[in-house]
Amino acid sequence: MAVGFRAAKGTPAGGSDVFDSDCPARTVLDKLTSRWGVLILAALYDGPLRFHVLRDRIGGISEKMLSQNLRTFTDYGLVERTVQPTMPPSVSYSLTPRGAEAAAQLRGLLEWVSTNAEAIVEFRMRPGRD
Repeated sequence: MAVGFRAAKGTPAGGSDVFDSDCPARTVLDKLTSRWGVLILAALYDGPLRFHVLRDRIGGISEKMLSQNLRTFTDYGLVERTVQPTMPPSVSYSLTPRGAEAAAQLRGLLEWVSTNAEAIVEFRMRPGRD
């Protein structure tokens, strides 16, 4: 099934509307833009990481949540799991080309958030705001 983005009237040929609740892109969007999803993909952008290094890089993520997200991203073809035949086995995770493309876009979002977070929090804390 083709998936598309419809910003104005009309749907792209063979595509569906991501604003439609039944669009399959919604599931992918949910996984990519979750708090942990964004951070995992962005952390892997600079190269492969072992599980515990990745966990330590992303403060506050539990091993269970990291495992679940890595499994999902592997199933979606965004992350590759590589097992080295050592004793004990060494497992690392890296982005696939499609995962790297998604991570590049998400890193832009993270940069914007980092740049603007303080001003947004200050605005929210202004007197008279609920």
